[in-house]
Amino acid sequence: MTRKQKRLAVIAGGMGFILTAVLLVMFAFSQSVAYFYMPADLAKTPVAPETRIRLGGLVGEGSVVRGTGSTVEFAVTDGSTNAVKVKYTGILPDLFREGQGVVTEGMFAAGTNVFVADTVLAKHDETYMPKDVADRLKSQGLWKEGQGQKAQGQKAQGQKAQGQEAQGQENPGKQAQGQEVKATQ
Repeated sequence: MTRKQKRLAVIAGGMGFILTAVLLVMFAFSQSVAYFYMPADLAKTPVAPETRIRLGGLVGEGSVVRGTGSTVEFAVTDGSTNAVKVKYTGILPDLFREGQGVVTEGMFAAGTNVFVADTVLAKHDETYMPKDVADRLKSQGLWKEGQGQKAQGQKAQGQKAQGQEAQGQENPGKQAQGQEVKATQ
């Protein structure tokens, strides 16, 4: 074998190895992909039963029904007339409640319109919302940027004012000393 042939054999072997690695990664991803849907999406294009998806939206008001054991049924809505009934068996997150953002992962049971979730994720504070859900709710005019931040800022200001009142009642001399220091600086 000449030098040129050896070099071509090494390059061909490397390309074959890279191609095999890419195909294995693509196969692994295709097995674990869970597409994200909202109730309006499911109304337009239904998903085949036993297909793993993520369903996101808001927990419907008055829809939470606790069954026996740790089984809970609730509806996920996107603010429109579309709602998807969800059945979950397990411990719900502490922040799970009606009217809050939620992302569930699972599949539709065969022969029913009930989404059987094996994972439920609730939003973690007033301003969190999954990007896809937030974008769709904003486009429908149901969720406005900064609503949670305003309420949070007002709450923080109220706590600060209460803290200052309490400080003034406990030791008025300290507050006056603090003002003198600020004035001299």
